[in-house]
Amino acid sequence: MLKQLRSRKWSRSIKVAVIAAGITGALSVMPAYADSVHKAKDGDTFFLLAKQYGVNLDKLMQTNPSIEATNIYEGLSITIPGQGVQAMSAPASEVQALSTLKVLSSERVVKAWGKSFNYKSTIDVKATAYSAAASENGKWGAVDYYGNPLKLGTIAVDPKVIPMGTKVLVTGHSHPDLPKNAFVATATDQGSAIQGNRIDIFIPASPQKVSQFGFQDLKLYVID
Repeated sequence: MLKQLRSRKWSRSIKVAVIAAGITGALSVMPAYADSVHKAKDGDTFFLLAKQYGVNLDKLMQTNPSIEATNIYEGLSITIPGQGVQAMSAPASEVQALSTLKVLSSERVVKAWGKSFNYKSTIDVKATAYSAAASENGKWGAVDYYGNPLKLGTIAVDPKVIPMGTKVLVTGHSHPDLPKNAFVATATDQGSAIQGNRIDIFIPASPQKVSQFGFQDLKLYVID
């Protein structure tokens, strides 16, 4: 009887080992879908990327909390949450249509990056740019007027012309580290040299690259 009991236990042990080995083997051949990084191109939006990679739009945006949907520009690194789905290419015509800027003056609507913005007014400004370098930001460091870290979309203004907190769509600019055609910015910074119809745009790049911006004539759309 004892011998039979031992035999049964041994048999069960073998079965467990075989099952465990089978599970381990199965797991070893299952693909591990890790996050990947997408380098944004002209016309990319979260909506298009979710469609292209077959991922949930909300999950994609939650995976990239520091990226504003309105400020996706060429060369930006966007993390794609791991999924077991093959990427599908978005129609070229759809991408091209979203990469243009269109203004409907009669309706007071400006379209950019696949979104429509209602605007109240426009302001023509002379723009410069600044970086996060200590030499450009004084004793307070790389923060805006309210103490928030500088980021893409931060602009310094003359509050007598553009009230603090005003949100605008910036257009007419040219710089490799800024979104093409248009980007959304908020007046959250000031500077003693920024007076009248002047703005200073924060660019997340080295001082050397930022200096390439020079002086540019831009049009701002004050959006709701």
